[in-house]
Amino acid sequence: MKTASPSSLLKHLESLPDPRHQRNRKHLLVDVVAIAVCGVLVGCDGPTAIRLWAEQREDWLRGFLALPAGLPSKDCLRRVLSRLKPDAFAKCFAQWVAEGLARDGEGRLIAIDGKTLRRSHDKKNALGPLHVVSAWASEAGFSLGQLATDEKSNEITAIPELLDAIDLEDAVVTIDAMGCQKEIAEKIMKEKGDYVLALKGNHEKLHVAVIEHFVALHERSLEGTGCRRRQTQGKGHGRVERREYYQTPLPDSIKPLAAGWKGLKTIGQVVSITERDGKETSEVRYYLSSLSPGVKRFAEAVRGHWAIENSLHWVLDVTFREDESRSRDRRLAENLAALRRLAIGLLKQHPSKHSLKSKQRIAGWNVDFLAQVLALQTT
Repeated sequence: MKTASPSSLLKHLESLPDPRHQRNRKHLLVDVVAIAVCGVLVGCDGPTAIRLWAEQREDWLRGFLALPAGLPSKDCLRRVLSRLKPDAFAKCFAQWVAEGLARDGEGRLIAIDGKTLRRSHDKKNALGPLHVVSAWASEAGFSLGQLATDEKSNEITAIPELLDAIDLEDAVVTIDAMGCQKEIAEKIMKEKGDYVLALKGNHEKLHVAVIEHFVALHERSLEGTGCRRRQTQGKGHGRVERREYYQTPLPDSIKPLAAGWKGLKTIGQVVSITERDGKETSEVRYYLSSLSPGVKRFAEAVRGHWAIENSLHWVLDVTFREDESRSRDRRLAENLAALRRLAIGLLKQHPSKHSLKSKQRIAGWNVDFLAQVLALQTT
């Protein structure tokens, strides 16, 4: 990972189309958005809080922003964040991140997963809570893009559109069972990537066939089956978890059921055994993959996908309190969600050993630290 430069960030912000009427533009769009980025980084939950923070840091902000008409008001911040097209807004940040991310060769891990903003429902307009599908660079700890839908069930249509905005070449894309679709697998392969897709009952016959295949392998104790195995163990949060990963080439007996799955080479099984307070529970998951046999990389991909819960979703709820956000305006809610995901990535890249919450607090107290997070130092 290399740090994206401040000039690069401002350059990408300048590329955003301004949604305001030309007669009413007192403030530069790049200034308004840059202030919003800083505000969300330090923990502001909306336009009012962002404006209050900016008032305390006006002198510092003038060091790198023009501010020809002073600080934008909270209403100006709200109007801009409510009118910016979410896809252009998210794409702007995705392009900046892509410019800063070093290509680490083959096998970059990209996890696609959705999260519901539970209190963002709008009863007045008969709208349920906003559901945001994110693309997360698992190893780099950075959001590569997002797309919002009104329902979780719309993930199937949102995922292909989100994939269109991401460089998938040499990447391994992981998606849960809702995204386990032939069309999605084909799109990933077309973009020269690989996939690891969770398989459940939404493909009943194939799911049953894969289960029966692994049952037969275990009955033979894996001897002479060509199945590869890897085991890991971890401790934390009062529990011990052991994971067993199994990967095998796509067997001939399953190939007729797997017709239409572009690039499908291997199938996988993961057994998770968790011990907490003397009680043991287990869970078994199955996967379709275009990866060649190599159980270590398969295990890394599966583990990387699970990490999105702790690295992104948990942080959004605990550190940024996203589930408590009551923004009813859909564009405002989606653009604030994009800013939170950007903020998490920026905070994760800072080399200090503090927790993300501590980094966020320090950034709010100390503008020098905030400048380091934003890479805004000048030489």
